[in-house]
Amino acid sequence: QVQLVDSGGGLVQAGGSLRLSCAASGRTFSSYHMGWFRQAPGKEREFVAAINRIGDMTYYADSVKGRVTISRDNAKNTLYLQMNTLKPEDTAVYYCARQLDLRWGSRRLADFGSWGQGTQVTVSS
Repeated sequence: QVQLVDSGGGLVQAGGSLRLSCAASGRTFSSYHMGWFRQAPGKEREFVAAINRIGDMTYYADSVKGRVTISRDNAKNTLYLQMNTLKPEDTAVYYCARQLDLRWGSRRLADFGSWGQGTQVTVSS
């Protein structure tokens, strides 16, 4: 099993940047595809981005494509989400998670687990 701890959220003005981190415990981090999701107030949790086990393949939600980059450092057991040109609609709690199987390309909440506790991102206009 892996345990995940999210960090790096904060308050930023529209157009600004943030880098989120997700620290994983255990020695199996590199065994999993990883993803970021977010949940805005009153809305369902939604997919943001995912990365494969070795970090050379990624995919993104259309709403963040071109503004967000997911990456990982398996030597440090850490997942990252670099967010640029932030918009007020990016305001949400952001969660990292590991994919529960090795199929590539899932955006389904049910295919991910071991959720981090979440980190709040607030973008002011």
